Amino acid sequence: MYEKLMQNLGFPDSEYLRKILEYLMDEVEVKIAASLPGSIDEVAERVGMDREEVRDILERLFDKGVVFPKDFRKREYFRFARDIIQLHDATMASQKMKDPEFAKLWKEFGDKECNERIGQFLGATGMKVWRIIPAYKSIEGIPDVLPHENIRHMIESQERIAVVPCSCRNVTHLAGDGCSYTNELETWHCIQLGRGAEYVIERGSGKELSVKEALELIDRIEEEGLIHTWPNTAAISGKGVTVNCNCCSDCCEFFLSAKAADIPIGQLLEKSRFVAEVNEDECIGCETCVERCHFNAVEIDNEVAKIIEEKCFGCGVCAVGCEQEAIRMKAIRPPEYIPS
Repeated sequence: MYEKLMQNLGFPDSEYLRKILEYLMDEVEVKIAASLPGSIDEVAERVGMDREEVRDILERLFDKGVVFPKDFRKREYFRFARDIIQLHDATMASQKMKDPEFAKLWKEFGDKECNERIGQFLGATGMKVWRIIPAYKSIEGIPDVLPHENIRHMIESQERIAVVPCSCRNVTHLAGDGCSYTNELETWHCIQLGRGAEYVIERGSGKELSVKEALELIDRIEEEGLIHTWPNTAAISGKGVTVNCNCCSDCCEFFLSAKAADIPIGQLLEKSRFVAEVNEDECIGCETCVERCHFNAVEIDNEVAKIIEEKCFGCGVCAVGCEQEAIRMKAIRPPEYIPS
């Protein structure tokens, strides 16, 4: 049964994934998980077990982040995690996750196998399914900013919002050296939207936010130097938009996968329409922008910051952190650059 689930997740021979699944599920639980998808009654019939016992096991696996009900409230029909990223994020992005041993299993799997495989696969497809959203404070006041690149407007457009601890930074905190940009224990940064918010609220893995609370969190995220990311689409909400990740190069799956596969991060993550530019008369060469840039796109030349335009992803983190207000953003790509 473990091997069946490993096959479904795309790592049929992985000893590291096997350890993760064994840590998550005993032999009875994995038997239930491997019988999915199906309703409680269908699963009970397939495995020859009492219906209420099957229900209890599925509830337990739902709580762990292993299985997903079609209806988060009624919880009558379930499926197993659709891919390795969903399993990683659901099991690690939870206020309940405080287990260093489990986090170490994920880190080992990522370092030795998973990150490289994901980077190679996504890089080979040529599809950039995620993109950078510029920090609001970096583009505030710029004319012709599109609704789907104004993070405050995007958050205000949501019907339901929640927040959970970032799965990637949870791994780094529990099993590594921690994040040099922020402390996920003090502030959670992974914003869930729509159906994603409904999931974490019903599961109890996160907490619901008001629009006001979410916008305050956005401000803090920008001050801390994290990067707003979003599905690479002009959509603001709806079925396909369930999360606003706020990433860092220390911990994020995109950065770790690109590094492990030895490919440019630009093969996995799309740039915004903007680039940063420096007013040399105002710059004092303090190097704050160099420290805040996740893409190595800023250097100091003759005591003045210089933007390496081809490396700049237009995240605006440098502009937000510049106390001299010497860095500004400008749009260099047309509106149709962002897919509809």
